[in-house]
Amino acid sequence: MPKKVIVIGLDGLEPSIVETMLGLGELPNLAKIRQAGSYARLKTTYPAQTPVAWSSFVTGTNPGGHGIFDFISRNPETYQPDIALSHFAPPKNILARTRVVNRRKGIPLWEPLMKAGVASTVLRCPCTFPPETLHGRMLSGVGVPDMRGSQSKGTFYTQDRAASAQENEQLIYLDSGMDLTTRVLGPRNTRQSPPSDTYSEIRLRVAKPARTLVIQPGGDPATIEVRERAWSEWIRFKFKFSRLQSASGIARFYVRQLEPHLEFYVSAVNFDPAAPIFPVSFPTTYAKELSEKIGLFSTLGMAEEHNGLNNGRLDESAYLQQCELVLRERQRMLQFELDRFTEGFFFMLFDTPDRVQHMLWRFRDPSHPCFDRDLAPEFAPRIEEHYAQCDDLLSCVLDKVDEHTLLIVLSDHGFGTFRRAFHTNTWLWQSGLLKLKDNRKPNEDLGEGFAAIDWSRTYAYAVGLGGIYLNFKGRESAGILEEGSDAERVRRAIQTGLADLPDPATQRAAIRSVSRREDIYSGAFVENSPDLLVNFNPGFRVSWHTALGGFSHTLLDDNIRRWSGDHIVDPEAVPGILFTNHAFSLAHHNHAQIIDLAPTILNYLGVSVPQSMEGNSLF
Repeated sequence: MPKKVIVIGLDGLEPSIVETMLGLGELPNLAKIRQAGSYARLKTTYPAQTPVAWSSFVTGTNPGGHGIFDFISRNPETYQPDIALSHFAPPKNILARTRVVNRRKGIPLWEPLMKAGVASTVLRCPCTFPPETLHGRMLSGVGVPDMRGSQSKGTFYTQDRAASAQENEQLIYLDSGMDLTTRVLGPRNTRQSPPSDTYSEIRLRVAKPARTLVIQPGGDPATIEVRERAWSEWIRFKFKFSRLQSASGIARFYVRQLEPHLEFYVSAVNFDPAAPIFPVSFPTTYAKELSEKIGLFSTLGMAEEHNGLNNGRLDESAYLQQCELVLRERQRMLQFELDRFTEGFFFMLFDTPDRVQHMLWRFRDPSHPCFDRDLAPEFAPRIEEHYAQCDDLLSCVLDKVDEHTLLIVLSDHGFGTFRRAFHTNTWLWQSGLLKLKDNRKPNEDLGEGFAAIDWSRTYAYAVGLGGIYLNFKGRESAGILEEGSDAERVRRAIQTGLADLPDPATQRAAIRSVSRREDIYSGAFVENSPDLLVNFNPGFRVSWHTALGGFSHTLLDDNIRRWSGDHIVDPEAVPGILFTNHAFSLAHHNHAQIIDLAPTILNYLGVSVPQSMEGNSLF
């Protein structure tokens, strides 16, 4: 009989919650897997981030071997923040199309499987956009943008002219009245000069007696009725670039209120899986086939509308409704593909537990600045409820397991609270390692971020979710540091100054330590990593301003966003989980690492492990 490996990723499951629920008998399917084989806490990556950890999972290497170190990198020519997962390359000529380039390197495990003739089904794995060639099927995951090129930008519509746009959203004012026309924004038309928005017109009618909003997409005689405080089904829109060229996208509507004035929210416009403007699957027709079999589904890498909740356009109930829709799409996808899976490698990632915890953690932490005593009884249990839902999903997986199947269920990292935010660039300024033009101070309006820095006197700067870069001559466009004693002085000043740095407001150390890249990374792509990584203590994290190269007049602030849980702390504090239906060898039971999974899978399927993989088989 052919061997099978089934891997189910449950992004962000926290070991302490899993272990408590196991003890209470609330995760019966995970308990069955543990009883048949093994359970352990799983060592994650530096840093403990979704794209970094899952890239190490598929390549069996530390981040230095695959080149993904963060969601956010920086362009050394401009110093500006950049998406680290993929980039759009300009067309080679006037007739060519824009190309997407995956920044993840290394040898993913489906490559040696393909060479050995072993089939793979890979669903929603991060850092697989654009999708790769393999013997089988692939649907891209985290890294797929929306149709406007962002990672998740929704649109808020309102008749209230006093409303103003919030962070990372589009705001469209509606005319007054019960029958009106507006538009859904599509991709930018960059072939026009200057570039302009494409759009699709929609007609709207407020049906107050039925408490519904009636939506008629442009040119379509059919209408969709959406109840107040409910989400619509997926709606298709056509966006015209020219008379001969158009693109199709899909979005969902959430009707927030019908009166005293109309307000609704439209999700980020996803690529239409039946006709994406960039491939989101391999073969390219696979996404279309899948949508025909299971219905339309989100193609966006981060499908849960966390920005809508962060900005107060959605409340927690609306957000959880949408998370449930995403989860059920993935469940249909899982069931459909498992039904035709007979041999080889099967992988599917469920991202939603990570997103639910990011947004609801404050309800389980009375010390969080945004803890709400009135709402906590309703929303604090939702995380455990979601874990139980994830456990339920495993029933259909267990039905496919036989004596020739290796089953692996894992999370890439754990979770914890995020109470206080640290402004790294402000600290670098206070320490004399970063200078601002005209001797300005961070408490002034520095909306331009890095444009305010005097690079001729700056030794170090921070961008991304914990990284610090040295301003090296010959690497950064305006670098001043030479490798040697000067660079060593700066490294030591940062490591010494930040280690055990106290937070006056909490009387706790905000930062545990600072790591040098040469001490934690190895491989062909180390030169692309930050020079230093800040290891925060639980409860602390780099600030949102710092991540994008910004400043604040304070060093530490309360985190007052609804994004209240996180895992970007010292990786030792947020291990993942690992369940298998085969027992680990004793040597690995307490030392399992995420880089061990690719060699384990290849070894079980009888395929040679590439020399680049650093991990060890767990059996």
